[in-house]
Amino acid sequence: MKWTDSREIAIALAEAHPGVDPSRVLFTDLRRWVLELPGFADAPEHCGEKILEAIQTAWIDEGDFDDE
Repeated sequence: MKWTDSREIAIALAEAHPGVDPSRVLFTDLRRWVLELPGFADAPEHCGEKILEAIQTAWIDEGDFDDE
């Protein structure tokens, strides 16, 4: 996976961190979690805020995280 694979990353994050509301995850934690994913192979410096926003949005789209 690369930083641009936001949908694939979001699915992997949802599986790795079940029950976590992605809208409440800090970008510093999100970046670290992505770097820790098995199969992730991209340079850490290629990540920016827009990429993290895209990953977070894709993760939110993967599930229903509205307030219950």
